[in-house]
Amino acid sequence: MKIVSLCGGSGCCPVVKVADDRVEIGEQGNTCVLKKSEWETLRKKILDGEL
Repeated sequence: MKIVSLCGGSGCCPVVKVADDRVEIGEQGNTCVLKKSEWETLRKKILDGEL
């Protein structure tokens, strides 16, 4: 599993955890779990400037 920290200046520190079959985004008590295909769709929309 690959883990990327998204710490900001306001003290919150969400992470993105990428596993073989899912991606978890968030922080303790506030997490979203996406299927790998859902993650790829989100990623593409961000990179294409749709979001």
